[in-house]
Amino acid sequence: QVPLDLLSRLQLRTMAEGRVYNFSAGPSMMPLEVLESVKSEMINYKGSGMSVMEMSHRSKEFMGIAADAEKDLRDLLGVPADY
Repeated sequence: QVPLDLLSRLQLRTMAEGRVYNFSAGPSMMPLEVLESVKSEMINYKGSGMSVMEMSHRSKEFMGIAADAEKDLRDLLGVPADY
């Protein structure tokens, strides 16, 4: 992870003070730590030189993301590997 410079941290802190808390069902507020990580990886995902949205769906990096997502989903839902 790329550390945020002081100005970015101050901007995030200011933004956080004005954030709306959403307690309804569905999408909700995300922790600032998650948003900071997303912000840094939006431009350069794990040192790949591009964001996930710019990657080929056949690239090594994207195939790894897809495999991890599938594994996590199978683990969460208890779906066996042979299904």
